[in-house]
Amino acid sequence: MAIKIGRFKGDWDELVELVDLAFAAPWNEAQLESERRVWEPERSIAATDEQQLVGHTGAFSLRMTVPGAQIPVAGVTLVAVRPTHRRRGILRDLMRAQLTEIHEGGTEPIAALTASEPVIYGRFGYGLASDHQEIVIPKASRELRPVAGVDDVRIRYVDVRESLAACAALRNRLAADRPGMFHHDERWQGYVSADNVTTSPSSASALRCVLAERDGEVTGFAHYRTKRADKGFVQVYRVHAADLASHAALWRYLLEPDLLSETRCGQLPSDDPLLELLLDPRAPAPITRDGLWVRPVDVGRALAARTYARDIDVVLAVTDDFLPWNAGRWQLAGGPDGATCEPTSRSADLTIDARELGAVYLGRPSLARLGAAGLVEEHTSGALAAASEAFSARQLPWLDTGF
Repeated sequence: MAIKIGRFKGDWDELVELVDLAFAAPWNEAQLESERRVWEPERSIAATDEQQLVGHTGAFSLRMTVPGAQIPVAGVTLVAVRPTHRRRGILRDLMRAQLTEIHEGGTEPIAALTASEPVIYGRFGYGLASDHQEIVIPKASRELRPVAGVDDVRIRYVDVRESLAACAALRNRLAADRPGMFHHDERWQGYVSADNVTTSPSSASALRCVLAERDGEVTGFAHYRTKRADKGFVQVYRVHAADLASHAALWRYLLEPDLLSETRCGQLPSDDPLLELLLDPRAPAPITRDGLWVRPVDVGRALAARTYARDIDVVLAVTDDFLPWNAGRWQLAGGPDGATCEPTSRSADLTIDARELGAVYLGRPSLARLGAAGLVEEHTSGALAAASEAFSARQLPWLDTGF
């Protein structure tokens, strides 16, 4: 019988069994419960073979920051194909069904995901739109440059759950300015504060939280664990701060643990001030990791949904072999206060594929960089440089909460 693609009508346990097989890394019971609480079953699409679930893709209804705005985004998740059914086009059919459904819904102009394997999703039009740094800082290299006001910041240990409201409010306020971050509603607030969400290394502590305070006001917080073993360390999961002094004070605390030899962080923004504040620039030995992958579902609505760093009036010839309704010439006109993007018969200034358009959508990397790699074709002299400047963002995009 042919593989059927349609709405998932099974239960959570059936989906978990598929995910366990596909990723060969079972969740523990606490992790399963956290994932179940954020799951949106009504957005699940399944592939079945004679009633057996052989493939799945789902989506979260997110509100994500893009340059100049927060917009509805489909956060693609729980993508899996049963190992016995690989190389049959099931993933392609699931992706097409999902993106078509998102397009027809008319609410979310882009889809976004994190990739288990980075080579998979480019063929479906997803472009790498953000990255982050993985760092390890030895205790001997912890010294930071002086920062004005850092000694006025109070660092206080608090219970993770009891501090949830204050931390979430601060984090959401900061997320409104950083492309790639999405608003944490109550479900996601519970998810990121759950002790089990980030895999706990053997013999590690429970998830811990410290607040940064100035004049009685919460100005930052950090979530972390500590581990005592042959080589003890601090594992940092998130640091958010409203000002540089609070940011530096939190990192000074995290870099100075007693009895532990180093501080690790697996998801540091690529433009984080910590990288400039360390006296020893070699100390963190940063490794760049891919973050958020973005896919325009509706080119016109997607490009009109964000703002631009400078005035722009350019015609883009968009190629899109996977979603044909995106292909064609689009006139993008706008600037810092908003934009429009409509089909046009004007001659193209640039030719770009939907994948590269997704890659630059949040402001990183630059169109000029993609053009230098031969991935954007310029037809009008100067159009590439002008568009590259317009697409840039004040902050590098960063996804602080994986999904």
